[in-house]
Amino acid sequence: MRGNAGRENAFSRLHPAVLMTFFLSELLLTVFLPHPVLQAEALVGGLLFCLLLWGGEFLRELGFYLPLFVLVALTNPLFSHNGVTPLFFLNGNPVTWEALLYGIFLAVSVTGVLFWCKAYSRVMTSDKFLYLFGKVAPRLSLVLSVALRFLPAYLAQSKRVERAQKGVGLYAGESFTDRIKNRLRVFVAMVSWSTENAMEVSASMKGRGYGKKGRTNFSLFKFTSADGVFLALILSLTALTLCGAAAGMKNFAFYPRVSRVELSPVSFAACLSFGLQSLLPALWEGKERILWKYYVSKI
Repeated sequence: MRGNAGRENAFSRLHPAVLMTFFLSELLLTVFLPHPVLQAEALVGGLLFCLLLWGGEFLRELGFYLPLFVLVALTNPLFSHNGVTPLFFLNGNPVTWEALLYGIFLAVSVTGVLFWCKAYSRVMTSDKFLYLFGKVAPRLSLVLSVALRFLPAYLAQSKRVERAQKGVGLYAGESFTDRIKNRLRVFVAMVSWSTENAMEVSASMKGRGYGKKGRTNFSLFKFTSADGVFLALILSLTALTLCGAAAGMKNFAFYPRVSRVELSPVSFAACLSFGLQSLLPALWEGKERILWKYYVSKI
């Protein structure tokens, strides 16, 4: 195993029900509580957790997220001209301060959600998804599990095929026509691989008795005391965030003027609760790594 990407992280060893509860809470609160402080906390928490999961590999992927952030942030003021504070005029239309801030807010929200979705894809593997929903909706959970697993497997295999073809000199041409031919060769190889893979999955399912009555399921997942502590912490922080948001956080508005971020004791408690919740995976992972290094140093 190489680097962080090849090593199971400490957070993913929690019970699947606990992990699903956390990701649902984090994503739903991020999407349905449109407050700049909460969105910034979700972004920072997701960024730190992804850095711990992938390390330097994720830093290279920021080359995708940063342009996306800038694109979302700048698109809104170019097409929305609401607000009362014009910065300058473009083709006779005002580019306002309020629209720019709302664009940045949207960029923070979208990027934060993408970070957490990426972390979810790493932590919630197909076996955990099947464990949670296999008995409730076995066919739906199987289809979703196979579909979620197929896309990354397809991309990884296509890269291997492309590298193999480069190794035998099939990518020597640099013209547009040559590139199209090379892509078509990869596509044809991937169609064959997909068909063969589907047949193997079907044979494996048949051999394991899928669909037969009386078939039992085996799982290694056990709910431990650490899972109970983490679940109680998640539910408590979520409840505090919701109560604080309902009782003391005013609806933040960008138009016609940007509202002030007023942190009353109740709203401050809500922001503090959600901030701690967003940092929980990074804190949990960091704690486990510190303990691991400490025990290794004692050997």
